[in-house]
Amino acid sequence: MTSRQIIASVLMLLLLPLSAARAQSILRDAETEAFLHEVSDPIFIAAGLNPSSVHLYLLHDNSINAFVTGGQNIFIHSGLILAADNVDEFLGVMAHETCHIACGHRVRRADAAGIAGTTSILSMVLGAAAILAGGADAGLGIMMAGQSVAQGQYLAYSRGQESEADLAGARYLEEAGVPGEGMIAFFEKLRDQEILAQIRQDPYVRSHPLNRTRILQLQEAVQTSPYAGQPPNPEMNEKFNRLKAKLAGYLFEPRRTLRDYPLSDSSASARYARVYAYHKALEWDAALKEADALIEMEPKNPYFYEIKGQILFENGRVDESLPIFRKAVMLAPSEPLIATALGQAMVSTEDNRLMAEAIPILEDATRQDRGNSFAWFNLAKAYAWVGREAEASLATAERFYSAGSPMQAVMHAQRAMQAFDEGSPEWLRAQDIMYVSEEAAEKMRKYQKQRREDQERRRFEGVVMRANPS
Repeated sequence: MTSRQIIASVLMLLLLPLSAARAQSILRDAETEAFLHEVSDPIFIAAGLNPSSVHLYLLHDNSINAFVTGGQNIFIHSGLILAADNVDEFLGVMAHETCHIACGHRVRRADAAGIAGTTSILSMVLGAAAILAGGADAGLGIMMAGQSVAQGQYLAYSRGQESEADLAGARYLEEAGVPGEGMIAFFEKLRDQEILAQIRQDPYVRSHPLNRTRILQLQEAVQTSPYAGQPPNPEMNEKFNRLKAKLAGYLFEPRRTLRDYPLSDSSASARYARVYAYHKALEWDAALKEADALIEMEPKNPYFYEIKGQILFENGRVDESLPIFRKAVMLAPSEPLIATALGQAMVSTEDNRLMAEAIPILEDATRQDRGNSFAWFNLAKAYAWVGREAEASLATAERFYSAGSPMQAVMHAQRAMQAFDEGSPEWLRAQDIMYVSEEAAEKMRKYQKQRREDQERRRFEGVVMRANPS
């Protein structure tokens, strides 16, 4: 199978329909993504993996789950992070899942295999940039981003594989200097769910069956660690608490957030949560007050400026947001999501000078994060504004390609090919997008046709059964 055929197959996976009830979205946030890799990379290294080849995705889903798909992709439900009491509990799960990659465990394509959901782009709320997008696959260049995201392929492991993942995970934690008690504590929380009816169990329990024997075996392995009994790393635990607070503020109703993080709590985590709560409650002044308090606490934290900039932008105060976003970019020049927020603000002004200034910023963001369909959208708009129609067509093709919309990608790639000189780098890129998207579009059409035929057959069988009851 050629690289193009493989990419087309992956695009097809991204395009399979999913009911709204099961659809999920990927939450993107510069601070969160940086933290997930910062805290997990030592575990990947301990497992013999290249951290840059392991892609982490945070799914908006309240259930407790984490799973691996083909390749080196780990999907983490927001519910798992919110259920963990500290960073060591989270790392215990990450270490276990890492073995499923490093140990070569088989991925089952069964009940949830190949499912993907069409979701909407979320506004980049308060600097969390919770827009739907995905990460580029380093091996194939397929961007798991935009309005569709593969989230199936749950792992079906044998008991032996589960035990191997437990013990290997404990070893990875020890090599990374992390106490293993967190893994045990989190698994103990989930073990009691095994007695529940399957419909009430969290997905992690169903796909990773837990039992007392496994936990006892894990306890024996953890007790020999030189880090046994130590508390979580304070710095990492603080960052984890901030992540939990941001998620809680973004996902929960403001009343619940303000109850869990009352005004009497002046920690950075509590202020983070309240920023989101106030934003959702449309209390802009209160949200800005909390953002200013965060900046006063840590004047060199780029994510605090990102939050304030986004509050201003979301409320139409674009000119005021620009210097705040610039400060965030200055403090974090290698964060493409923050650069995208600045570029978006510039483009929204429709000012000739700012539009021209936004182009290199957005170009750099797309070079760093080729799956960022929102950056491609704003870059295409900026190109068109300054009269660079060929580049606008190519950027739009990239946008639809990364968003898993092959038919639109083909159309704009063809336009780009007509505009660029044959054989130029831009022409070749447009050709690649066209070829891959054509294959994916054809597979999608065949799938949709088969699905319609199956639905019609089931309807017909239902009519026959009603007409001829047994």
